[in-house]
Amino acid sequence: MESPLRSIHVVAGVLTDVRGRVLLARRGEDSDLSGLWEFPGGKREPGESSEAALARELHEELGIEAEVGDALIEVPQEYPGKRLRLEVRVIPRWKGTPRGREGQALTWVAPERLARYSMPSADVPVVGALRQPDRYLVTPEPGDEPAAWRDSLARALADGIERVQLRARSLAPAAYTALARAVAEDCRKAGAGLLLNRDIALAAELGVGVQLGSEQLAGLAARPLPAGVPVGASCHDLDDLRQAQALGCDFAVLGPVKDTATHPGARTLGWDGFVALREQVALPIYAIGGLTVDDLPVARGHGAQGIAAIRSLWP
Repeated sequence: MESPLRSIHVVAGVLTDVRGRVLLARRGEDSDLSGLWEFPGGKREPGESSEAALARELHEELGIEAEVGDALIEVPQEYPGKRLRLEVRVIPRWKGTPRGREGQALTWVAPERLARYSMPSADVPVVGALRQPDRYLVTPEPGDEPAAWRDSLARALADGIERVQLRARSLAPAAYTALARAVAEDCRKAGAGLLLNRDIALAAELGVGVQLGSEQLAGLAARPLPAGVPVGASCHDLDDLRQAQALGCDFAVLGPVKDTATHPGARTLGWDGFVALREQVALPIYAIGGLTVDDLPVARGHGAQGIAAIRSLWP
């Protein structure tokens, strides 16, 4: 019988300077995962609160007196021989000048450059939480009233939706292409990112992203669009997630977490099942299936980038 993995609770902080840059620390040569960059922090000791642990670690590591703010995300991650929970908090204010008191290198990084730094698996979704939207709208079918459908999309964009997946499988090819062009323009004007459901060729033509279906993943040997153009993957199991990560997808969508009206009676993951898969890969992952905006704190608390939804995000 295998021994259970030891559990470690780590609390890390996001410090941002007046130029909007984020502080990273480099792991020392005598530590696990040496040479990788991470958000500064450390282990929470038994009986210690997260706030106290992070304030203590930032003082010991950086020499600052930090005010510990809101939760950003908690990432469960399995490593060889241990199971880690990385709790990340925002640091709105601190006293002192951060310096590597333990000999570790420090660097302030512009947010758009964070993904260029090699990080431990648990820290990668933190970059996603900082840089990518927490809500991902999957559009319903346009139906017989395309004008009303476009009006609803416009309201969603005005309400702050920043990432949209266009699903319109019921349309004939010509009608679908025309709609995709129009929606791409709507999203560009609103400053939102658009991904087309499964249509790699049209996405490349329009310069927008693509959301790969789970059945497409195994047939691809490389990322289908260039870096900087979003590629998402719809995943249902660990094989899907690992293939999405191997392809260099920017994020995955995993579910269903709860029962949905569109797939009544389908097997659901629940949050425990979501975590069991989440901790095996380093991708940002949206939770999908019966979720609303009210579920965002719960989703972030289980390591999700946020929620993906049709009904609850469509006006």
